[in-house]
Amino acid sequence: MPVDQLARALPCDHANIALFTAGFATFALMYCVQPLLPLFATQFHVSPAQAAWTLSATTLVLAVSLLGASAAADRFGRKRVMVSALFASALLGAASAAAPGFAGLLAMRALMGLTLAGLPAVAMTYVVEDVPAAQSGGAIGLFIGGSAIGGMSGRLMAAGLAGAASWRGALLCNAVIGFGCAIMLARLLPADRASHLPARLGGSANLARKLIRHLRDPSLRALFALGFLLMGSFVTTYNYIGFRLAAAPYHLSPHQVGAVFSLYLTGVVSSTLMGKLALRIGPPGAMALGLALMMLGATLTSLAPLIAIMLGVALLTIGFFAAHAVASAAVATNAPGDRAQASALYSFFYYAGSSAMGPVGGIIWHSWGWGALTIFIAAMPALGFVLLGFAQWRAQP
Repeated sequence: MPVDQLARALPCDHANIALFTAGFATFALMYCVQPLLPLFATQFHVSPAQAAWTLSATTLVLAVSLLGASAAADRFGRKRVMVSALFASALLGAASAAAPGFAGLLAMRALMGLTLAGLPAVAMTYVVEDVPAAQSGGAIGLFIGGSAIGGMSGRLMAAGLAGAASWRGALLCNAVIGFGCAIMLARLLPADRASHLPARLGGSANLARKLIRHLRDPSLRALFALGFLLMGSFVTTYNYIGFRLAAAPYHLSPHQVGAVFSLYLTGVVSSTLMGKLALRIGPPGAMALGLALMMLGATLTSLAPLIAIMLGVALLTIGFFAAHAVASAAVATNAPGDRAQASALYSFFYYAGSSAMGPVGGIIWHSWGWGALTIFIAAMPALGFVLLGFAQWRAQP
C-alpha cells in the first residue's frame, strides 16, 4: 500500500508522526545557529549581541509573518501551507551555508523567518480542528516534543560539525535534513477535512477583525504575554551560555559547549508529561510549576560550579517546555473562534520575545556579566506569575 494511502487508513498515527517531523525540522533549521554564535562573533568581527541577530532576524520576521500565514492557511489549507513552508525553509538553509559574508547570512536567515511562519501556528490549529479531541493533547505534545528534539539535534549537529569542519557544513547538513522532513510531512500528513474549507475561504478577508477580537480578550492577552516572557527568558539563556562557558574559568571548546544542548532532552519529557499533569492539578498549577522551575534554574546558573550551571539550564529547560505546552494548548482551546488567528497571535508574541529579549540580553552580558543577565532571565518568569491571575482556563471542547 502506498504511503499516502496508508496515512489515510491510519490518520491519527501518521498525523502524529508528521507533526513530530514538522516540529523537529522547524526548530532544527531555526536554532542550528545558536551554538555557532561565538564563531560568528570571531569570524565576522562582531559583538555577541550582533552575532545573536542570526537567530533574532529569523524569529523577528517569523513573528510578523505568522499573522499572514494563518490567513494563507485559511485560504489554501493547513497541509499545503505547512509542506510548502518546510521545503522553502530547507532551501534557504542551504543558501545560508553559501552566504559570502555576515550581511548575506543575516539576509538568508531573515527570509527563513518568512517561510518558517507557515508551520508553528498552523500546526497547532491543524491539531485542534483535524485531529480527534481524544488524541489532540498527545498530538500537541508530540509537536512540541519534536520541536525540543529538533532544537537539540540541530544545535548538537551544528556544534559538532563546526568543530570538525566549518559552520557552513553545519548549516548545509541541517538543510538536507530539512528536505527529508519536508518529504515525510508531505507524504504522511492527512489532508485537511474538506468540511472546513468553505468557512475558511469566507473568513480570510477579515483577518484584522479576527486579530482585534482576540486582542480584546483579557485571558488571551495574558496568554500571549506569557508566551513573550517564556521565550524571551529561554532564548536569552541559550544564546549566551556558550559565551560564558567558552570564557574563563571554563574555556570549553565549541564541541563541549555544544553538549549543553543535549539538555533539550529534558524538554521532550516535560512537554509530554505536563499535559497529563495538567489534567490532574489543572493548567494554572502546571503553568506555575513551569515558571517556578525556570526561576530556580536561572538562579542556579549564577553559581560558579559547572555542575550547578548544567543543572540550572536543565531545570530552566524543563520549566520552559512545560509552561509553553500548557500556554499554547490553552490558546488553541480558549479562543472563542478563529483559532488559527489566535494561535498565530500567540506565536507572534512568543517569537517576538525571542527577537526582543535576545539582543537585549547580549547587551547586558557584554556590559555587566552573567550575574546581571541571570536577574534579567529570572525576572521574565517572575512576571509570568502576575499574568496567571488574568488568564482563564477553559476545558477542551
